[in-house]
Amino acid sequence: MGGACSGKTRTKASGRPSWQQTMLRVKDPKASVQHYQGLYGMTLLDTLEFPEYKFSLYFLASIPAGVKVPTPGTPEAHRFLWSFGGTTLELTHNWGREEPYHPGNQKNDGFGHIAFACDDVYEASNDLEKAGVAFKKKPDEGRMKGLAFAYDPDKYWVEIVKRPVPLAKTNLGKYTLKQTMLRVKDPTKSLVFYQKFMGMVLVKEKHFDDFSLYFLATAPPGSTEADAGKPVLELTHNHGTELDEKFKHYNGNEKDRQGFGHLGFLVDDVYAKCKELEKAGYTFKKTPDGGSMKGLAFVYDPDGYPVELIKRGGYDADGTPYYMNKE
Repeated sequence: MGGACSGKTRTKASGRPSWQQTMLRVKDPKASVQHYQGLYGMTLLDTLEFPEYKFSLYFLASIPAGVKVPTPGTPEAHRFLWSFGGTTLELTHNWGREEPYHPGNQKNDGFGHIAFACDDVYEASNDLEKAGVAFKKKPDEGRMKGLAFAYDPDKYWVEIVKRPVPLAKTNLGKYTLKQTMLRVKDPTKSLVFYQKFMGMVLVKEKHFDDFSLYFLATAPPGSTEADAGKPVLELTHNHGTELDEKFKHYNGNEKDRQGFGHLGFLVDDVYAKCKELEKAGYTFKKTPDGGSMKGLAFVYDPDGYPVELIKRGGYDADGTPYYMNKE
């Protein structure tokens, strides 16, 4: 008998997983898309509509100069999205939602922030403030100087950090999507999951008296730094949480705390990856053949964050990474 992830293997699994998305729920997609396009220079890669489920998806990315992107909503855009080598910000709009979303950063919340890199944090902060953006922290406030935290339309924290490589030496835009930060209970377990099973590389770690930071990237094995144009997954460990058996972070999907949704990775074969994860003892929110959308899955990482597994390139000529149950 096969396990919950047993199913027909549709492609040969050969490549390593690649981090493709961070998903945030938004109340007003028009305002959020305009915010990230107009202020942070992101490009809308694609839009997906699901009228039967009453939600829409908007995928944005920091695209290097000179890269041509297909028109969102077209088959060409779908193929581009599901073969994209970078990481997108996926904004999910649930139709009819009136209540504000939970932006995180309250007691025991796991999700912290996303971040953008730029050449000059002070100049960028001034520009954003002039454009009407509110701030949690300006560059010279607090103990940590030289970085800032702005709010987006849903009050998610957006960190502004200094770019590791000057803009003049790259083909990047003024801003580049640079981080997603999640808090973890036990970094040893989290690092095994993201390195061994999600193909990420630990490019840097920082240790302080009461917390540690671990920076992972989709990068070639042995890399000691991330690509300047791609983000890192920042795992924050507050020392001592691993010793408390009852401690658990909220993952952003609980009732009254919905905001952050999940991370997503492209894999060559969803079924094969799920079998590997199931064998290693990980549990699933959705298996590939569960529900009406077949061929994609959600596995829980060691902290209970959902991690979506998506077919790289899609299953059909339109680049669709799932197929619907016809029954």
